Amino acid sequence: MSGTMSGTGVPTTLLELLHAAPDASTAMLDPESGVRLSYASLRGQVLRMAEALAGAGIRRGDRVAIALPNGLPAVVSFLAAGIAGTAAPLNPAYRREEFSFFLDDTAARLLVIPPQGADEARSAAEGRIPVLAVSLTDGEARLATTAASAGFDPPAPEDVALVLHTSGSTGRPKRVPIGHGNLGVSAWNTVNTYGLCPDDISLCVMPLFHVHGLVASTLATLLSGGALVLPSRFQPLAFWRTLRDSRVTWYSAVPTIHQLAMARAASGRPPGLESLRFIRSCSAPLAAELARKMEEIAGVPVLEAYGMTEASHQMASNPLPPRARKFGTVGTGTGVRISIMDAAGNHLDAGGQGEVVIQGPNVVRGYENNPEANSRSFVDGWFRTGDQGILDQDGYLRLTGRLKELINRGGEKISPVEIDEALLTHPAVAEAVAFGVPHPGWGEEVAAAVVLREPVPESEILSHCRNRLAEFKCPKKIHIVDAIPRTATGKIQRRNVAATFQGS
Repeated sequence: MSGTMSGTGVPTTLLELLHAAPDASTAMLDPESGVRLSYASLRGQVLRMAEALAGAGIRRGDRVAIALPNGLPAVVSFLAAGIAGTAAPLNPAYRREEFSFFLDDTAARLLVIPPQGADEARSAAEGRIPVLAVSLTDGEARLATTAASAGFDPPAPEDVALVLHTSGSTGRPKRVPIGHGNLGVSAWNTVNTYGLCPDDISLCVMPLFHVHGLVASTLATLLSGGALVLPSRFQPLAFWRTLRDSRVTWYSAVPTIHQLAMARAASGRPPGLESLRFIRSCSAPLAAELARKMEEIAGVPVLEAYGMTEASHQMASNPLPPRARKFGTVGTGTGVRISIMDAAGNHLDAGGQGEVVIQGPNVVRGYENNPEANSRSFVDGWFRTGDQGILDQDGYLRLTGRLKELINRGGEKISPVEIDEALLTHPAVAEAVAFGVPHPGWGEEVAAAVVLREPVPESEILSHCRNRLAEFKCPKKIHIVDAIPRTATGKIQRRNVAATFQGS
C-alpha cells in the first residue's frame, strides 16, 4: 500500500493523503459524544470500509452515493468511497424526486445512509440500487453488509475520486468529476495558504456534501496532520463554547454562519479564544462591514477566499499577516493562475473588468457528458467561471457580479430552472420564473413569479414546492403576475423579472 507522496509533497491520491500524519496524532474529535480518533484509527476505518465496498461489488469508477449528516461516518464513507470507487455525496435534505435525479445522473451503484431516517433517499433507491447503512459503534463507522470484504485496486491520480453537481442557470445541474490529483493539489494549496500544521485544530461547520467542507475543512486539515472538530451541525448557541473547549485554531464557513455566530457573541471577544488564529470565509460574498465586525469580536484576521466546485474548491484567498488582506476582495491566486477576459477572449490588464478565468492543476478537465457546457466553459486552457471581476495592480481579485443567473443563498448555489420546473408541475400554474432577491442574512433568498390558470392561494403553491424541493430551494415569496416577459425568440427574461421584485 503506497504511502508516499509526489516529490513536491503534494498527495496524488486520497490514499496517499491519509498517510500524511503520524499514527498517534488526533485526526478527528466529535464534541458532542467526546469520541476522539487517531490517524491510525481513521486510516484503519477507511481501509476496512473500502474493502467492505469492494466486497459489495464497488470497483474503480463506480459511484457510491452518500446521504449522511455531518459526523465521523460521513468522513469515513467519503474517503472509503473515493478510494474504492468514486464518492457522490448528496444533501440529506433532498426530496425523493431530487434523490432519484442524482442517483440516475451519477449512475450510482450503491447508496450509503444512516441506520434510521433517510426515508426519502431510501425510497428513491428502492428497487434500483442496493442500500447500505453505516453505523457508529464504539467510535468506529461500519457498513452493515453481509458481503465478505475484498481487496480494492489502489486509485491513480487521474481517477475520479469525487462527483459533485454544480447548478446551471440554463438547465439541469452539471456533473463535475474531481480527480484524486485535483483534490490533492487543492488541499495542498489550502495548507500552504494558511500555514496549516499538526498543531492546528479546525472546526468543520460546513456540510460534507459540499466541496467547501470536504476540501477546505476536512482534506486540508488531514493533510496538515492537524485535528478536525466535527459536530453534527452548526449550532449558534454552542459555537463559541465549542471553539473554546476544543481549542480551535481556525474555522471556515459561509457569511451566513459567520453572521449567526457573531450575533451570539457578547460585546468584546468571547473568553477562552487564545488558540484561535484566523477565520476563513468562502462560498458567498462577505460584506466588508461584517468582516470588520468579525475581527473586532474574535480578535483575529478574517480571510475571505474564492472557490468553485470545478476548481476542487480554493482558487484565491486573502493572505495571513504580515501580507495585506483587502476587505472587498477575495485575495490573490493560491496556486492558481487568475486572469480577466473580455467577451472577445482577450486578457485584460490590471483594472480591467471582465470574466474571471482560471488555470491550475486543481481545475477539472471538463464536465461529464456535457459537450455544450465544456465548449462554453473551457476555452484555450482556461476555465471561464461565469463571474465578473477586476484584478488590481497587486493581483487581488474583486468580484463585481455574476454572469450566470444562479441564486446564491448562503453559499448554496440554486438553479432557478429547477424551481421553475417544480412550480410548473402544479396544475394551476401556467408559467413560472424563479429568481433571487436580496436578503440581509442569506445574501439572496428565493422568490418566484407565476401566471395562474385559475386562482389558488400562495400557500398552496409554496406547499407544492416543499413536497418536491429541499427547503432551501423553495421560494419564500410567490408573486402572481399576468404575464412573464420574454424575448422575441420566446426566452424568459429572468433578470427583468428579478429586477421588478428586488425590493418586494
